[in-house]
Amino acid sequence: MVEPHVVTLRATRAGDLDELFRLRHDDPVPTAASTADDLADRAAFEARWTRLRDDPAVRLVTIRADGVIIGEAVRWTDPDDGPTVAYRIDPAHAGRVASRAMKLFLDTEARPVRVHVADDDAASISVLEQLGFREAAADASLTSTAGVRTAERTYVLR
Repeated sequence: MVEPHVVTLRATRAGDLDELFRLRHDDPVPTAASTADDLADRAAFEARWTRLRDDPAVRLVTIRADGVIIGEAVRWTDPDDGPTVAYRIDPAHAGRVASRAMKLFLDTEARPVRVHVADDDAASISVLEQLGFREAAADASLTSTAGVRTAERTYVLR
């Protein structure tokens, strides 16, 4: 796949949801901070997005490459961890695109910011380390995603 020339972020719109749902459904790989037990549950997906979009403290963006929707990023304040981010990018566009998109996203975020990542998600860990995140803890917590329990690590960007 050819790397896109232009990677952009925009506030997530209702019209983005069909493609974001398709991406999530097509890539059922367990990831931390993605706790849906059934990725095929459209009603749960829409309820989550409505809740996120309606919360003024949440920053929610759609990631596009050359105008095509390829993923999402979100920042919220976790009661235990403080500012926390998560992202999901279509695996067909991962790699350098993930780094470029998250750099754009993080350029406007206050520090420190945390991210939880599946313990065995080497690709995401590599992206986080390229962006300057450092491991804060190998969490004992487990996240349930699509019925699979996944160990997490916490990374912090200061």
